[in-house]
This record gives sequence, C-alpha cells and structure tokens, in this order.
Amino acid sequence: MIRKFKRKFSIAAPRLSVRPHVPWYVRWAITLPFIFAAGVLVWWAYDSGLELAGFHRSLAEKELDELRNRVVLLEAGNAKLANQVASYERQGQIDHSAMQETSTQVKSLNEENVRLKEDLSFFQNLPLTAGREAELSIHRLKIEADVMPGEYHCRLLLVQNVQQRGKEFQGSLQLLVNGEQDGKKVMLQFPQENSPDIAAHQLSFKYYQRIDRVFKLPADMRLESVQVRVFEKGAREPKVKQTVGVS
Repeated sequence: MIRKFKRKFSIAAPRLSVRPHVPWYVRWAITLPFIFAAGVLVWWAYDSGLELAGFHRSLAEKELDELRNRVVLLEAGNAKLANQVASYERQGQIDHSAMQETSTQVKSLNEENVRLKEDLSFFQNLPLTAGREAELSIHRLKIEADVMPGEYHCRLLLVQNVQQRGKEFQGSLQLLVNGEQDGKKVMLQFPQENSPDIAAHQLSFKYYQRIDRVFKLPADMRLESVQVRVFEKGAREPKVKQTVGVS
C-alpha cells in the first residue's frame, strides 16, 4: 500500500492535464462553418476545373433545356404523323372497300346487261314460235355451280303464250335434284315441306318472269340433273316441267 501511494504521488507518477469542459453543441457550432466552407471551396474548385476544361455549366443546362424542348416537339410531331398514318390507312381501307363494291356492282350490271340482251333477243324471236308453244313455257334453263362448295344456281325464264298474256299467272316453283350419295341414287326436293323458303318460290306474273334460285347440297353428294316443275295455284300436277344437267 505504501509503495503504491508513493508511486502515485512521486515524481515518476503520470502527468494529469486539466481542460475546461466544452459542450458538444458548441464543438459542432465551431466545426460546421469550417465543413461548409470546405464544401463550397471544393465545389468552386470543381466548377472552375470544368470551365478551364471547356465545360460551361450554364451553357450545358441551356443546351439540355433546348434538347428537352426538341424532344417534346418531336414527340408531338410523331404523334401527329401517327394519327395521319392511321387516318390514311382508314381512308385507304374505305377506298379499297368502295372499289371492291364498285367492281361488284359493275360485274352485276354487266351480267344484268347480258341477261337483258338475251331477253331482248328471245322476245324478238318470240312471235315466230308463239303459235307452237304451250300456255306456259320454260326457256334458257341453266344449272351453274356457285363459288361456295355444294351451292348451285338455277336460272330460267318463264313465259306465257301470246294468248295467255295479260292474264296473271299464279303458282309455285319446285326443284327435284337428282344425284349420287354414298354410291346410292338420291333425290332432293326444293323447297322442302314446311320450309321458310316456300314463299320465295311463289310465282306471280302476266307476261314473263326471270327466276334465279339457289339450292345447297350435302358435301358428299354428286349432282347429276335437276328437274324444274311449275305448278299453277291449286293444281297437284305441274303445268310445265323440264330437266337439265349441270353446266
């Protein structure tokens, strides 16, 4: 104990320094201005270095703003061009549809013109054969395959004899289609009984009537011939009939 006491208070004992106590907020208040000044100095040195190297911040910011404005203008221009392209595409589709419709109408008119010429030629020669014809006759009977598989057009011209013209004929049209299916002979009737197409096969005319009817067969049926029958209203037997093959 005595030795420790002597060692503590003797000349060889460690020195003890006494400093006044400084609160932490005082130390920070003294340090922060130096840190801020150092940051400003570093930023100034960095900016000065960029200017010495040829980079001017104000000019760069101005150019950047100009580029942003150009981008906005280009985006607006692209949107406008996209709308114009879409409008042109829609107009092109409309024009294409109109062209197709016009082409279809021209084709239909040409076909109608051909039929009218045939009718004119037929009626010009009619007085020469009128005396030898029955009261009602079938002319220019044709069966033609349509574009759709299994669909056929039946076209004909019904004409009343000279003595009967002016008297209205009322009746109906019936088609008996003969063909082969699964190796067997089959016959189909159009229109079928209780079919909604019955009304479309009714006839009413005084002089003549051009007829164009469409009928559809099963895909596996091969058409051989078609018999056209014309019934007068109230009659059970056909007034006139004619058979034709596929043209």
